[in-house]
Amino acid sequence: MKAIVLILLAAVVVVLAGCQIAAASPNASKPDNPKSKTGQQAQSFKKTITKTIASKYLLFLPEGYGKSDKEGDEKWPLMMFLHGAGERGNNLELLKKLGPPKIVETDKDFPFIVVSPQCPKESWWPAEEELLINLLDSIIEKYDVDPDRVYLTGLSMGGYGTWHLGCAYPDRFAAIVPICGGGSKILACKLKYVPVWAFHGAKDSTVPLRESQDMVDRLKKCGGDVKLTIYPEAGHDSWTETYDNPQLYKWLLSYRKEKK
Repeated sequence: MKAIVLILLAAVVVVLAGCQIAAASPNASKPDNPKSKTGQQAQSFKKTITKTIASKYLLFLPEGYGKSDKEGDEKWPLMMFLHGAGERGNNLELLKKLGPPKIVETDKDFPFIVVSPQCPKESWWPAEEELLINLLDSIIEKYDVDPDRVYLTGLSMGGYGTWHLGCAYPDRFAAIVPICGGGSKILACKLKYVPVWAFHGAKDSTVPLRESQDMVDRLKKCGGDVKLTIYPEAGHDSWTETYDNPQLYKWLLSYRKEKK
């Protein structure tokens, strides 16, 4: 009898030892490893990223800014101006050569708050969408800006930036003025409810007239409020005559952001 008991105990010990060996064996079965699956599977990704964005910019406040009898009650229209490729870098003096930053150097009664950011040297405006919209938010928060009268304009590379940012945030602008630029025709209809006045020189060899024409034609098909002024004898510089035209500013100020 004792012999039988000893045999049974030995068998149990052998079985338990075998289980432990199997558990430790590299050939033992493992939970499914997603890296070992072949074929196509649905997956998801999530990661929190902290990012710092920064820009130098010129800010113009009109002569009458802050002089209202009722402090804080007067809200001003805001114009964001996007310069061309030649003014990129970290020298803000370059921005004063063209467009609104040049005009406000002598016209202290220019009827807009003007913010003119400077694009990094190796970048271009369509790639700086996040920077531009956050800068705009910051200016609106800090100054007496009428959020229903925010306008966007730019020339050459800034014309591309104007089309791009306008399409990305059509609900933020009362009207836009892209000069000798272009954009994505696929996105043009996002500006259906934003008044657009585009300008281009017929003899522009740097940015072909077709760039503006294609955006305007597409927007017209969508039922947009858009017009294009073509200067028959102008080359790439279609901005000087545009920004020197008082009718441009009257046109801008005739629009407020449409209430939805």
